[in-house]
Amino acid sequence: MASIIASLPPLLLAAHGGNNTFFRALPKLPVSSIRERQNRASVVVKATGESSESSNSLSIVKSVQNVWDNSEDRPGLVGLGFAAVVAFWASSNLISAIDKLPLIPSVLEFVGILYSSWFIYRYLLFKPDREEFFQIVNKSISDILGQ
Repeated sequence: MASIIASLPPLLLAAHGGNNTFFRALPKLPVSSIRERQNRASVVVKATGESSESSNSLSIVKSVQNVWDNSEDRPGLVGLGFAAVVAFWASSNLISAIDKLPLIPSVLEFVGILYSSWFIYRYLLFKPDREEFFQIVNKSISDILGQ
């Protein structure tokens, strides 16, 4: 990723943009030691190549389009999507209701801290345990993908 930082006079930026209202709205700073900065505006430009996130989101959209185009039971897919939205809404409401109870969020947070500590000690702290964990994860991924 490349980035360029330029400090151009406002007249050049205003002439390029064609809209001078932005520079009229800028307040004048009363400090005289930074007078040069008052007459300049900073521009930051970042140039990036095609990232994996955009290509990943495009592949997800294409896979959804393929499933929709190849499906013979479109009302079933619509019903499944509606059920997913309702399940998300219901679980969100359930979590917010549990969060409003006085003691349960603290207990669940404590249980989460204990489990996280145990998981780190069991699988991540020592090298043989990390290798075992990576084998378990790779086996699970291959089982899910059917390889």
